[in-house]
Amino acid sequence: MLGLIVVIVILLIVVLGLIIYNISIYKKVKGLSNTSEKIANLRVLQDFMDTIGKSTSTDDKIKIINDILIEKYDIKYSTIVVFNGAEYILKASNIDERLYETMKNLHTDPLFQDSIQNAVPKYVTVNNPNERLSYQRNDMTRAKSAMFFPLYIDNIYIGYWIIESDTEHAFDGMDTGIFEIIRENIISVLKTISYQNTIENIYRTDKFTGLNSAEYMYGKGKLTIDRYSRSTICMFTINNIEQINEIYGRKVGTQMIIKVANTVKTNISSDYVFVRYMGPKFAIAFSGTEIEETVEFISRIKRSIEEIKIVLEDKKNKNKIEISPITNFVLGTYYKGTGIEEVTKKLEEYLDNCDKEESEISCI
Repeated sequence: MLGLIVVIVILLIVVLGLIIYNISIYKKVKGLSNTSEKIANLRVLQDFMDTIGKSTSTDDKIKIINDILIEKYDIKYSTIVVFNGAEYILKASNIDERLYETMKNLHTDPLFQDSIQNAVPKYVTVNNPNERLSYQRNDMTRAKSAMFFPLYIDNIYIGYWIIESDTEHAFDGMDTGIFEIIRENIISVLKTISYQNTIENIYRTDKFTGLNSAEYMYGKGKLTIDRYSRSTICMFTINNIEQINEIYGRKVGTQMIIKVANTVKTNISSDYVFVRYMGPKFAIAFSGTEIEETVEFISRIKRSIEEIKIVLEDKKNKNKIEISPITNFVLGTYYKGTGIEEVTKKLEEYLDNCDKEESEISCI
């Protein structure tokens, strides 16, 4: 009897030991799982950051980010819709384009309005393959489950992200924490690139020359310039424009500015970014070109500009007056990853502070 008791005690000790061991192993496995999950999320976040730093448009960046989400998290369908203050824009999706109109109007569906108002996710699904989700139209039967995430920046509603599956109850029991993290990352990215988006779209077109304003060089033009690691930025001014305006009138001065702009347009490649910087100042970004390679070309452009002649009738003395522009050029180097505006600011300061009679090609 005593022997049996001893055996039972030993068995209990062994069982208890196995239980403790299994708990320990479970904690270690769970710890490893959480660590792996954190590493995976950090990698995705790094991919997001790398995308933000790319020399591409904001629209392309959002599409790349959506593709990363689809690939890294094995999402069947992912759609990002942003409200720009006036309308809802579908920024990225891997669904059929014919369904875009429905997907960018989900904010009007009663199914999701409480989600938007309360800033909480919404999970919807069907119970069998023959059903369809209520927001779908007759031609939309691909998705059987969906999770809707409203997007807010500083408590301001800016759109939504929706993921879908072609399987019913696909997200049942799923830890939504990971999707909350993804949503916050999407919001961070949208917030970051919103500043780039502003720069890309703030430029205007000069009504006289048809050239874009300086802001174009800092936004959309920069996408072309940043294809190269180094470029030459050129700025020039029409030195005698004030004199022309005072003596012959602003109409003649405007005509001179137009002629100068058209002369440069016909002499430079479409790969170069040419803008009307301000007043009589113009800027050209020679993408991927060194200053030494540019000087000779600029010399030809300068000569072409100064050969322009506007002929006026001097009715008082009954003869003709020829007016030509006098220009001053300055060049600087722009390095990809730095601020173009810093380079143009230095060039502008040089033109503003140099001798008013200077008519050269200077490098700074």
